[in-house]
Amino acid sequence: MSPYESVIADWLHRCNRCGTCKYIFRDYGPSCPSGEQYRFESYFASGRISIARALTTGEIDWQESLLKPTFACTECGACQIQCMAPHREHIVEMIEELRSLVVDKLGPLPPHRAIAESISRKHNPYEATHHNREIVQQLNLPDKADTVLFLGCTSNYKETSVRDATLSVLKKAGINFTVVDEYCCGSPLLRTGQRAFARQAAEHNLEAFEKAGAERVITSCAGCYRTLSKDYKKLGFDLDIDLLHSVQLVNELLTEKKLKVTQQGSIGRVTYHDPCHLGRHMGVYEEPRQMLGVLPVEFVEMHPNEKNAWCCGAGGGVKSSFPELAQATAAIRLGHARAVNADILVSACPFCKRNLSDANQGQVAKVLDIVELVDLAT
Repeated sequence: MSPYESVIADWLHRCNRCGTCKYIFRDYGPSCPSGEQYRFESYFASGRISIARALTTGEIDWQESLLKPTFACTECGACQIQCMAPHREHIVEMIEELRSLVVDKLGPLPPHRAIAESISRKHNPYEATHHNREIVQQLNLPDKADTVLFLGCTSNYKETSVRDATLSVLKKAGINFTVVDEYCCGSPLLRTGQRAFARQAAEHNLEAFEKAGAERVITSCAGCYRTLSKDYKKLGFDLDIDLLHSVQLVNELLTEKKLKVTQQGSIGRVTYHDPCHLGRHMGVYEEPRQMLGVLPVEFVEMHPNEKNAWCCGAGGGVKSSFPELAQATAAIRLGHARAVNADILVSACPFCKRNLSDANQGQVAKVLDIVELVDLAT
């Protein structure tokens, strides 16, 4: 599919507003963070599809009142899991296309515009000084290697303990790797309807991978993993390299004893939060749980989990534009962790860690990324 081929045109009229997208199938627990927060049809997937239909048929005009229901969505994909209709696999794509149409007609939300401007100037959404190559010098990494670690902006500039733990684990395992002069993968742009800028970032990153001689790219960021794996193809790029999330590699290293557990005694009672981009969007559920089975922890599942997991609340541009939604959604997830008496809530995405940490009011003692747990135990 080309980057601008319409999924709305193909699938828009398949939704009959049956309502199954609103709740966990056969469980009837809530599944949609924005719908639960705002309690109005426009904030559920079926409502957003109705908005898209009305705009394309001319039933409603482009207006500012469309902005909140269009953008107050984490794009977690829970609606796709619950939907039973033929268009189920395309719901998030339809929402993203709706956002791009709204941006074209009305412009992006101010915080989203600021993100795009920061990526243009600093190559990351945080207005941080671009410094990837300094890590190469500090760790004496080679200029070329068959494995490239794609750090990701949140790990590299905000949740730096995730970056440092990933670097440490790869070093312990004796992996020959390097870090390239990466730009933001483009995920924040694609999720907020600002597609035009994303292609530039993709072109730069692919050139950097080629220059480094990369045969595989590893990342600890679920959003980067989804973007590199799925969205770059939609933008028209053919990636002739292996793409792995760090949990896939580290689980293999633990299984093959190339990374050995040295921690004596239990680290604590741990529960795992499935990142939406890693779980529902990419189907990675087993590897993190296999890792927790090897590590010296008491692992307990919280509910809902895996494909029905409640979102952390940060994605889709929500954390920057609708902080009340982001915090309320994270608080519910922290409540799930508290309900199973977990000491530590772990995830496999620095953005999940960031939002859950921001909302943590003592529900758990610690919020960690799973690679940090591995680094502690090995």
